[in-house]
Amino acid sequence: MLQNLPNPPQAKQVPKALTIHGDVRQDPYFWLNNPEDPEVIDYLNQENSYTESVLKPTEALQNELFEEMKGRIVADEQSVPYFNGKDWFYHRYETGGEYPIYCRKKGSLDAPEEILLHGNQLGKEEAYFAVGGLALSDNEQILAYATDTVSRRNYTVHFKNLVTGELLPDKIENTEGGSYAWSADSTYFFYLLRDPQTLLASKVFRHKLGTPSSEDVLVYEEKNEECYMGLSRSKSKEYIFSVSSQQGIYSEYRILKTNNPTGNFEVFQPGERGLEYFIEHQEDRFLIRTNHQDSTNFQLMACDVNGPTDKSAWKTVVPHRPDVFLEDFDATTEWIALEVKTNGLSQIQWIQGESNEFIRMDEEVFQVNIGINVDYRAKTLRYNYTSLTCPNSVLEYDRTTKKSTLLKEDRVLGGFDKNEYQSERLWATARDGVKVPISLVYKKGYQKGPLLLYAYGSYGYSMDPYFSSSRLSLLNRGFAFAIAHIRGGQEMGRHWYEDGKMMRKMNTFTDFIDCGNYLVNTGKVEAHRLFAQGGSAGGMLMGGIINMAPSLFAGVIAAVPFVDVVTTMLDETIPLTTGEWEEWGNPKNTDHYHYMKSYSPYDNVVPQDYPHLFVTTGLNDSQVQYWEPAKWVAKLRKTKTDNHILLLDCDMSAGHGGASGRYKRFKDIAKDYAFLIGINELISAQ
Repeated sequence: MLQNLPNPPQAKQVPKALTIHGDVRQDPYFWLNNPEDPEVIDYLNQENSYTESVLKPTEALQNELFEEMKGRIVADEQSVPYFNGKDWFYHRYETGGEYPIYCRKKGSLDAPEEILLHGNQLGKEEAYFAVGGLALSDNEQILAYATDTVSRRNYTVHFKNLVTGELLPDKIENTEGGSYAWSADSTYFFYLLRDPQTLLASKVFRHKLGTPSSEDVLVYEEKNEECYMGLSRSKSKEYIFSVSSQQGIYSEYRILKTNNPTGNFEVFQPGERGLEYFIEHQEDRFLIRTNHQDSTNFQLMACDVNGPTDKSAWKTVVPHRPDVFLEDFDATTEWIALEVKTNGLSQIQWIQGESNEFIRMDEEVFQVNIGINVDYRAKTLRYNYTSLTCPNSVLEYDRTTKKSTLLKEDRVLGGFDKNEYQSERLWATARDGVKVPISLVYKKGYQKGPLLLYAYGSYGYSMDPYFSSSRLSLLNRGFAFAIAHIRGGQEMGRHWYEDGKMMRKMNTFTDFIDCGNYLVNTGKVEAHRLFAQGGSAGGMLMGGIINMAPSLFAGVIAAVPFVDVVTTMLDETIPLTTGEWEEWGNPKNTDHYHYMKSYSPYDNVVPQDYPHLFVTTGLNDSQVQYWEPAKWVAKLRKTKTDNHILLLDCDMSAGHGGASGRYKRFKDIAKDYAFLIGINELISAQ
């Protein structure tokens, strides 16, 4: 399998010198940065044809894997209904359907079903289709919903009259999916408009139902191009929140009463560099999660809704704890729930009056988070639970009994038995002495076989241990799977993120390499059978580790990888660039430039042997432009000294998230796994 390869395509080289700070970088594949050039499209098609040819011997395996993955899914799956204080809402799938059907039952679960939105009907003619958010008006007569048919996350808002079933003529294009809010009188609709070039949402508009979007009123514009914006409505429905923020640096909320839609948004607390805060409304107070007062791991504070809301008025509710990271929170009129991290694992802390307790979890390795709690006056708490061996579950906690009731555990068909699998928590020692957690899972009986090591490690995003039914196809074929909880995430607290960003980004790469070496040295994986996978910023991680430790990994999957770091961060016309400077640095700064260049995967390709490599991208990717992985593959193919497999798979109709639909995504996963299994068999045959 995967032998007797055809000749790969060779991208032409066009001299291009990129100079800044007196330093010159040569980029002979810069010409690929033009999706309008027919020669570029022709080259991508050549790469796709080559990939298809190389993987052709795995077609039967891909089909087998796809059918396995598809066969584990309950065809007519339905979510757990949630109560909004008046009606019940849920989504479900029909047998063979790719997209969800959104439903309501009025007043009681015994009421007849009302279909609010039929995803299969809306997306049946689209190569790509996604629903980006639903917002029901307060009079419950109008449903606002957003769709994306290109996969660049530019959503078009439509309005459906639920009384007549008709689609209103109102339509708003280029919005941020899901960032919407209705006024209390159901007359006005607030949304974030995206810049068509940078794709940044920087403007809050007010739309009056029944009028053309050209007449919409700009109510706030964020001038700082380094900020991201969010728009939401409080659970109480009394306030609309507009927030401008920089990742890990800054936040500023503006608030508006929903019964005063034509009023002005008022600043909650003026933005200050280094001050982060996040708010929710609870009866006569605002709750605030914040790092105020040097609370590195955040504390929970509050202030009166009728008094000043700046930080001078904030009072501590839950103090800062050095060993507990306050990651998120939720509240009703009855309780506060905190989502925290302790010792690298998530926990939920319940607060009601004088009661303050943690909800007990029984497994050693798991993920838990606050679920859907829409009812502002709910007495119980919904939360989600999963682990490497336990499917996604929805539970409800009742403080009076101090017990959790399982509402639903996702069914996995095909003979799945969770008792056949084993998970472990391991700790690798990084080269600077820091202990890095690893979550490991395998089918019982696994002994030092192939292992796939996965990580992300950026933006403070914690990659918690989670269940995957598709992953069973890999575990059942003798692979183990591990997640390296490396610095750059926040699994171990806020310092874990700070130690893996900007001028300390190198820790992300070395942590992953050290985790890989630990797994080999402790006999968890056979040497030369360690594989790695990461996507987006995790794809950049893959690019870095194969430059730094190419002989450690047998094969690597880099999905939509951010690999041309310096060039992208210098180009402010590329979508989302300016908002990323606080994560990676601004290469206009000399120190940032040279540090960034020291790990940028594209800039550090050198003549050496590299692992077998499978790279994926999407022509319409709005997060990581297709040309980054395309250029990287072209440079690797020209420079590397081995005869290992190097593939580029470019989806010509999808973007950053890959194929849309419930089942289509399994085709991509099946291709990934077929590559890994094929490489493992190739190694065995040598």
